[in-house]
This record gives sequence, C-alpha cells and structure tokens, in this order.
Amino acid sequence: MASIPAILPANLRPVGSRHIGNGQPVYITGEIGINHNGELENAFALIDAAVAAGCDAVKFQKRTPEICTPRDQWDIERDTPWGRMTYIDYRHRVEFDEDGYRAIDEYCRKRGIDWFASPWDVPSVEFLEKFDVPVYKVASASLTDDELLQAMRATGRTVVLSTGMSTPKQIRHAVEVLGSENIVICHATSTYPAKNEELNLRMIKTLQSEFPNVPVGYSGHEVGLQTTLAAVALGAVFVERHITLDRAMWGSDQAASVESQGLDRLVRDIRIIETALGDGVKKVYEGELGPMKKLRRVPGVIAEAEAAASSSEATSV
Repeated sequence: MASIPAILPANLRPVGSRHIGNGQPVYITGEIGINHNGELENAFALIDAAVAAGCDAVKFQKRTPEICTPRDQWDIERDTPWGRMTYIDYRHRVEFDEDGYRAIDEYCRKRGIDWFASPWDVPSVEFLEKFDVPVYKVASASLTDDELLQAMRATGRTVVLSTGMSTPKQIRHAVEVLGSENIVICHATSTYPAKNEELNLRMIKTLQSEFPNVPVGYSGHEVGLQTTLAAVALGAVFVERHITLDRAMWGSDQAASVESQGLDRLVRDIRIIETALGDGVKKVYEGELGPMKKLRRVPGVIAEAEAAASSSEATSV
C-alpha cells in the first residue's frame, strides 16, 4: 500500500516523484497496452521510444484472462501471428507473467521512466501491488466495476479514471466509489480510432466545472496529434496516447496508436503549448518595451498617470 502523502493543494495528485495538477507540467503517458504482442523485446523498444520522446511514464494493461474473458468466448478459435488458437489461449499469449513484469520494472528503472498499468480485475490489482507502481489507471471499460474501483482505492495510490463509453451519472458514481480526493479524471472517447466529430473535447471544461478540485486529463484514441494538443490547450494536465512500433502491426489497438516520430512531435508540442499558455495575468514584457517606444505614437492618459505614480513612489522611497 502506498504511504499517505503530505497534505497537498486540492488540485494536485502524487505520482511517484511527480504531481499531476494545475501549475505542474503535463504528465505524458505512452500507453503500450498490449501493443507489445506478448514480446518483451517489443515492450523494451516501446519504452525506449517513450524515453527518447520525453514521456513521464509508460502504461500497460494487466488482466487475469479467465476473469476478463467471457466463458462463451474461451474456445472460439482465431487466427493470430502465432497460428490459429483459442481466444483464451490468445489472451494468455499477450499477458506478461511476474517474471516478465519484473524485467519491465528493472528496464524502466534503468531507463529512468515510471511505469504503471490498467488492472482489469481485482487479482490484477493484487499482482501489481508487488511492483509498487506509482498510480493506477481505470480503463473506460472498467468504470462501472465497483469492486475493482474499491480495490484500487484501498491501495492508497492515485487513481486515473478514464470516462469513455460512460454516462454522466455513471461517472459521478465512479467518483463517489473512488473518492474525489485522490483521483484524476480523463475525458475519453472509446472508439479505435476515434472520429474527430466524436472527440467532444469541450468535455474537458465540463469535467473541470463539475469536479473543480479534481485534475482533469485526456486519454486519446484518435489518429493524428492536433486534437491531443487542443486538449492540452483546453487545460488537460494528464495526457495518454497509445504508442506502437508500427501502426500496421497486428493487434486491435495499433491503428489508433502513435509511432515514435509522432510521439516525439507530440511531447515537444505539448511542452511548447504549456509554456505558451502562461498564467493568464496580463503584463507588458520586457521584449515589448522597444516596440512600444518605437510604435506607440500616443502614450495615453493611463500610461502618463502610471508613470507619474511610479515616479512619486520612487521619490518617497
């Protein structure tokens, strides 16, 4: 169980050595998910891509196949890169065991990047507790699973809640189950890839208004980068995008993922945007003084009054 953090401002959430919230750099997560296709070498290559781009963390998905796969689908056969196999065998094929996650944990420590996961069932929460992950993520599909939410809350760790495929009442209920004091809420649309007309990015503002003391982020599944950057401009303080080695690779999430070059641009542009957003307080910058002197023909009565007041204050001192 995570230690109880020191009292923080209401809009900040601890994540390892960082915080998520207003006034903090956007926390950028490259979601590997199951895009590794069960291969550690793919996972390591995706971690390398996230590190090179400047991401704060990578994220995986952890399932207990027998719990998360409906029983009537276990024996359905499907074609895979490893030959024809039953769906339950496929689900096991793309899951890492404890040794696999220990290798991932060691590799992330060596590369200096956090990792965490979306647990899809209670035993997966118990499994991930072995690794002291800095945060948990509730997948949109799990938002209505009260037992799972309660298990994540009981760890004492920050929980990031994705809200795709969910109604406002379902979101409010999930927040009640998790407690609002240690969560981050992410706007999301759960189609892969998501259409631009279904992204509804103004929901970021809606969530900020309804949950004013909760940091709000964005989990995107669209093609392209512009809309994720727009989410940051709208105030998202946490960003998550699926990442892949090649969008043409086999797998259900690859087409809605960002390749390494796109990830580089995304992180670069998020950092530019958060710098450019500023603090919202109007000021005259030093770099404007030269153009003002050159171009402003009439100083105006306000400028004259301000100059007189400044001169008076200097004299009195």
